[in-house]
Amino acid sequence: MKKIAFISMAVTLALTSVGAAAKVSEADVKKLGTELTPMGAEKAANADGSIPAWTGGITQAPAGYKVGDHHPDPFPEDKVLYTITASNYSDYADILTPGQQKLFQTYPETFKMSVYQTRRSASYPQHVYDETIKNATRSELIEGGNGISKAAVGVPFPMPATGLEVIWNHTLRYRGEQVTREGGQAAPTARGDYTYLGFDESLILPYGIKGASYEDLEKTNILFKFKQKVTSPARLAGTALLVHETMDQIKTPRQAWTYNTGQRRVRRAPNVAYDAPGTASDGLRTTDDFDMFNGAPDRYNWNLVGKQELLIPYNDYKLHSDAVKYKDILQPGHINPDLVRYEKHRVWVVEATLKSGTSHIYKKRTFFIDEDSWQVSVVDIYDNRNELYRVGMAHAINYYELPAQWSTLEVFHDVQSRRYIAMGLDNEHKMYDFQTPLREKDFTASALRREGRR
Repeated sequence: MKKIAFISMAVTLALTSVGAAAKVSEADVKKLGTELTPMGAEKAANADGSIPAWTGGITQAPAGYKVGDHHPDPFPEDKVLYTITASNYSDYADILTPGQQKLFQTYPETFKMSVYQTRRSASYPQHVYDETIKNATRSELIEGGNGISKAAVGVPFPMPATGLEVIWNHTLRYRGEQVTREGGQAAPTARGDYTYLGFDESLILPYGIKGASYEDLEKTNILFKFKQKVTSPARLAGTALLVHETMDQIKTPRQAWTYNTGQRRVRRAPNVAYDAPGTASDGLRTTDDFDMFNGAPDRYNWNLVGKQELLIPYNDYKLHSDAVKYKDILQPGHINPDLVRYEKHRVWVVEATLKSGTSHIYKKRTFFIDEDSWQVSVVDIYDNRNELYRVGMAHAINYYELPAQWSTLEVFHDVQSRRYIAMGLDNEHKMYDFQTPLREKDFTASALRREGRR
């Protein structure tokens, strides 16, 4: 991999893959908001100006937008700067991952990347910036990195020194306090045929609540609660999943329950983790692929490789639009490349290698994490033969009503089977609702049983 380098601050810290890192000094923290953004990204432009300076991101929605709308493109006049195809991708190898290059090799006639000017649109509420700065000097990894303490609301490690700190930043990036959403996923065959799988999902995020204290979070030991109910097709409708994710995953591992409509009962689901197949995924993703990575990190060694400039999906408002139908997106081999926008951004590079004595169908995963949002943007995945297996990409936008950067669609390409799964399809459904209050009592096993019987 070319052009990977550490930023100067990271060089001064002890770079390790597990355990406690060197404490961030008060002098370093003063760089947040000056040399660095409040979230810890490099504020300045890159050397040739192709990545501009961060100037605050999107601070107001485009004219005419109202909460509940699919988010309109704030950059409708932007034009394609250049297009990468199978015939010229080698000219851009230093800003492509091995997995992205593999997609050109796998689909030489159809896969392409349309590259636009870089817009550093990521932004967050002021209280998230404030809490992130507080976290910088107090947050700690515990239990060998399988838990976290003394962190709340903002990312815990805006000046990371380890791969695990970067991954926890991704896990705990701000996405509001709660959200309900309609949408679904599809896993087209090699010919492009697919069955749409619909979901109703809700997520309550105690960690992100304005004013949350780390002391209270550690008492409850809950990071978030997630509930998913299948709405279509009819043969699966009513099947449901409930997950409670914990801060200290050694003290209390993830708790999960499923409701099966055929059995009409709720069962504990300890296997909803790691490489268990994702819900109705045709075996095209693992449970811990959801949200690009989730769950306990204890089966891997995490190495912070450094930072590099990379082409990643960004400001994918065209792909998000309610003027687009699922049939317009879902094509044989990969999603419609005419709907995807790529930009050059700086990313953190974290390599996860499977620990000796543990098991997972993925032997190695290389994560590329956007410096402005801590969203995993691309992941290259290798099998136990050390061959490229899957390539995941998160297509991000700014959700103006929060504001926050989050994916609108996540796509995992299986380059061996020449299939893919697209998760988060919502173009033909109502937009995410970050405002309607959710109740804690609706995130219990008994609530899952009641809802499944309706």
